[in-house]
Amino acid sequence: MVLIVKANEIRKMTTEEINTKIKELKNELFDLRMKQATGSLEKTHQIDVLRKTVARLKTVLNEKDGSDK
Repeated sequence: MVLIVKANEIRKMTTEEINTKIKELKNELFDLRMKQATGSLEKTHQIDVLRKTVARLKTVLNEKDGSDK
C-alpha cells in the first residue's frame, strides 16, 4: 500500500524508524517495478509516489545527521 508521509511526521520519527521505513518502501518499490515489468500494475503513479516518499525520508534523515554535527 502506498501512502504519503508528510515531512512533519518524519521529523518526529527516530533515525532507526526512518531507516526501517526506507527499507520497507524500497522493497515495496521493487515489487511495484516487477509488477510494472510483467504488465500487472494498474496504478502506475504509485511508483512516483514511493520514490518521492523515499526521497523525503532521506532528506529528513540528512537534516537530522547534519544537526548532530
